[in-house]
Amino acid sequence: MNRTPNEKDKNGSRPSYNPSGNSVRRQTQGSTARPNPQPNRPEPSNQQRPVSRPLNTERKTVNGNNNADRRTVNGAQNAVRKAVDSDPRAKQGASRNDQRAAQRPQQGQQSRPQGDGKQVAPRKDRQTTPQKNASKKPSMFKRMTTALTTRSQNKPAPRTQKNDFIKPTDVVRIKGSYDKLFLILVIILTLFGIIMDFSASYAYAYSKYSDSFYFVKQQIIFACIGIGLMVFAMRVDYRWLRKFTVPYFIAMTVLLIAVLVRGIASGVAQRWITIGITFQPSEFMKPGLVCMLALYVARNQDRITNYRNFKQSTFYGMVIPFLIVAIPCGLIFLEKHFSGTIITFAIGAVIIFAAGAQIRWFVGAVGAVLGGLLVAIMFVPYAKERVSMLLNPESYDPTGKIWQTLQGLYAIGSGGLFGVGLGNSRQKHMYVSQPQNDFVFSIIAEELGFAGAALVIILFMLLIWRGFVIALKAPDTFSSLVVIGLISKVAIQTLLNIAVVTNLIPNTGISLPFFSYGGTALVVQLAEMGVILSISKYSYQKKDAFD
Repeated sequence: MNRTPNEKDKNGSRPSYNPSGNSVRRQTQGSTARPNPQPNRPEPSNQQRPVSRPLNTERKTVNGNNNADRRTVNGAQNAVRKAVDSDPRAKQGASRNDQRAAQRPQQGQQSRPQGDGKQVAPRKDRQTTPQKNASKKPSMFKRMTTALTTRSQNKPAPRTQKNDFIKPTDVVRIKGSYDKLFLILVIILTLFGIIMDFSASYAYAYSKYSDSFYFVKQQIIFACIGIGLMVFAMRVDYRWLRKFTVPYFIAMTVLLIAVLVRGIASGVAQRWITIGITFQPSEFMKPGLVCMLALYVARNQDRITNYRNFKQSTFYGMVIPFLIVAIPCGLIFLEKHFSGTIITFAIGAVIIFAAGAQIRWFVGAVGAVLGGLLVAIMFVPYAKERVSMLLNPESYDPTGKIWQTLQGLYAIGSGGLFGVGLGNSRQKHMYVSQPQNDFVFSIIAEELGFAGAALVIILFMLLIWRGFVIALKAPDTFSSLVVIGLISKVAIQTLLNIAVVTNLIPNTGISLPFFSYGGTALVVQLAEMGVILSISKYSYQKKDAFD
């Protein structure tokens, strides 16, 4: 009967345990025997004993199990190494441990007693050579330098902030590439506009300046400047707009006041100013108003959308925003620039509506403002005459003030389905006055027909649709409202220009974006597209979208 090593027989002796089940040797309490460092194995004998078959089998099994255990441990170690290599935080921890190990003082291997009690001398390659002045105490400067160096080396790595971890409910600002479709549409509209601007203007330019390329050369220069600003705005983080919004809005307000004092009149409206260069401050005020309203809504969004508190939501969501809109609208109205007033007010109304204003009160406020605007127009002779020409065109001389509207309609009607051909328009030869400006759409319809006019409208619709897609994916309220305001400006101007050319609304001198001649308008338009493209690099997603 085999016994375990912990069992004792009746005489008090402990048998040596043989796992193979062979002979067992007893040791009595009084016997003196050399201590066996491996009690689980039998004492070796002087004579070589034949090894039995079961012992070989068991040893093979044990060796095989050890090899399997080694393979398992090696596989686990390899998995741990791969995990450490893939985890940057684990790499930082490992590098810190290596640094600490390197900073520890390397001591020579001391002599240690072996099993027989003898002292073994340390290895020569690990011995440290004693310094000459080992007993000499280092100087104060050296000790301070050593302490500072050690303290800087042992400085722990910065802890990870709580904001670095993404929670399931967090909104993540993801940086990607530009919206390529939007960029392609902007480039197509710009090039298409330059071509049609040249086709519509060369007859008038030759008759007035004796240079058929007069307008198109300037338009190309303005387009290059605008494209440069667009590329610059694309590369700048849109969050910088927050810092410059209020100073920019104040500066444009001062320029609008300066136009009333030292402005240059063009027809009836006095909307130009010369400060080194001649430009329209009203065009620069439109993006300023967009950014100002977006910044205000972003800072007061909780108060605006608190519909349970009617007074608070109405005051912060309706009263203050409309007062902000009233400042530029009032100054532009005093310039007798009625089309600019309408566009500026419409842009502000769209942003206020998108910010979450209550619909019924919003509709009432917009209706009241439009009613007041119509009443004001009735007291302005110039605006009142434009409305009368729309309602009673037969009461005016066809060769008089209604001449431009009639010739524009003739151009659209003579275009047919596919037009008379690019560059073959007849109405641009001194019939439609200044065809490169507000009535360029009538020349497009005449030369390219209904198909060309529909193509232009489709391009604008795609641009506007893509702009609202970018706004829906914007990372925050400010950027979303900025895109909505800027793309709404393109939509409003396009809609009103086509309505003017087709005589659906009074002729108020509204330009067609990307097509009408005008340096200030084109430069500002392209810069605004750059801001939209800058915002298009970012989108928001919840953390669940990454899983």
